[in-house]
Amino acid sequence: MTVWDRPEPPHRPVPLDRERIVAAAVALADEGGLTAVSVRKVAARLDAGPMRLYGFISTKDELFDLMVDAVYAEILPEERAGDWREALRVLAHRTRQAALRHPWLADLLGGRPALGPNGLAVAEATLAALDGLADVDTAMRAVETVSSYFTGAVRREIADLRAERATGLSKPEWQRAHGPHLTRMLATGRYPALARAVHDGTHVDAEESFATGLDWVLDAVAVRLARPPGS
Repeated sequence: MTVWDRPEPPHRPVPLDRERIVAAAVALADEGGLTAVSVRKVAARLDAGPMRLYGFISTKDELFDLMVDAVYAEILPEERAGDWREALRVLAHRTRQAALRHPWLADLLGGRPALGPNGLAVAEATLAALDGLADVDTAMRAVETVSSYFTGAVRREIADLRAERATGLSKPEWQRAHGPHLTRMLATGRYPALARAVHDGTHVDAEESFATGLDWVLDAVAVRLARPPGS
C-alpha cells in the first residue's frame, strides 16, 4: 500500500495531518535543503513526538514523495493551454519557477514518475494537450524530450546558485576572479573555438538562456509531430 492509499490516523492527541507534516518538511527543505529534513526535525517543528509522524508516513522517501507532490500543485497550470506547444512551455517555466522557490526540488526531478494526485494532474494536463496530434508513443517521447531539457537546465541553474552561496561569489565576481587564468590559457592558441565563444559570444541571463533552449527543443518536437505516422 502506498502513502497515497493509506488512510491517515486519528488527529489525537496533537492535531496532525499529512498536510501539516508536509508543509513543515517543505519549510525545512527550503531553509536547509533535503539534508535538513528528518522525521525528528519535522516532529520538533510541529511540537509532536517523532513516533506520531510514523502513523502518517513510513519512510523519509514517502515524505519526499509528499513534498514533491505538494510542489506539483504549484506547477499545475491554472488553465488549459491553447495548444501543445504552449502547454509544454508552461510546464517547463512553471517547473523552473517552482525549483527557484524550492531549490531542493532539483534533486528530486528526473527520477521515477510522480504518482501523487498533483503529479498525475500535471502529467494528464500535459499529455491531453497532445491528444489527436500523434500516436501515444510519439506524444510520450515529446513530453520526455522537453522534460529532459528543462530538468537538466533547472539542475544546472540551481547548481550555479548553490555555488554562489557556498563561495560567496556571484557569477560575475567568480568570472573576474578566474579571468586572468582563462585569458592565459586562451592565449596559448590551443582552444580557438572556446576563445571565439568567450570573446564573441553573447552572454545572456539564466532566464533568457532557458527560454531560448526551450524554444529550440520545441521546434524540434514540432518537426517530429508534423511527420506522417511511421516515418
